[in-house]
Amino acid sequence: MTLKERLDAYEQLMRLDKPIGILLLLWPVLWGLWLAPRGLLRLDILLIFMVGTVLMRSAGCIINDFADRNFDPHVARTRDRPLAARRVGPAEALALAAVLVALAFTLVLFLNRLTIVLAFVALFLAVTYPFTKRFFPLPQAYLGIAFGISIPMAFAAYHGTIAAVAWVMLAANVFWAIAYDTEYAMVDRDDDVKLGLKSSAILLGRFDVAAVMVCHTVFLVIMTFIGFWASLGIFYYVGIVLAAGFVFHQYQLIRERNRDQCFKAFLNNNWVGAAIFAGLALGLYLDIPMFR
Repeated sequence: MTLKERLDAYEQLMRLDKPIGILLLLWPVLWGLWLAPRGLLRLDILLIFMVGTVLMRSAGCIINDFADRNFDPHVARTRDRPLAARRVGPAEALALAAVLVALAFTLVLFLNRLTIVLAFVALFLAVTYPFTKRFFPLPQAYLGIAFGISIPMAFAAYHGTIAAVAWVMLAANVFWAIAYDTEYAMVDRDDDVKLGLKSSAILLGRFDVAAVMVCHTVFLVIMTFIGFWASLGIFYYVGIVLAAGFVFHQYQLIRERNRDQCFKAFLNNNWVGAAIFAGLALGLYLDIPMFR
């Protein structure tokens, strides 16, 4: 294998060629980073979290592929992944993941003690999540915690303590993750059943579409409540309304359970996260009151 081919394999292994995972992990990070200081950002904290997000998501993808290396060759969507296709060896993949985790941990050392402690929790969640698909019928909920732990970390980084609103936002993120990752799981449901893997799409069966919409609704209701709690301006609620519009579009995509359409619905969640972030940022900076 040439150097270029090896670098291409590493890029695919880290999913840098498919940034949707980074974005879905990044939006909760940005919600927390903006809400914790109410828009009064510190550039060093922002850079540490953003770079750390990319590093940890990349490491998480490698660990996921390592855990699934014997399953992925039997799934149409994943059979060409570097580990599944034997273009990268397991030991080589784990070494790359270790380097990425070490770099992320080095960044966290510039933050306070509570944030460092939470970073170990985040690492534990990232390492163990891929294995929950073996025994836990709702691994999407676990993913929501793993993707949302950055929210209390952001509050810890700014204040050395974690406000109650951070935990509520984490809970909202769990419902959002169940919604979008169920859409993702609907793509692989038939293959997962054959392989004996667990997913919310399998657990929910014919109620999958209804459950996705219920989880999206609970997510949006909690996020709306957070707006009242944190006294955010009117633009925040505009962002919530826009996010609800994207959610309705997702319903139209998934209601027939077509694989390609379900995957498009999954990708559309980037715009849900973006709409809420835009509303949050504008709601903090422009501060036009609503219901005060």
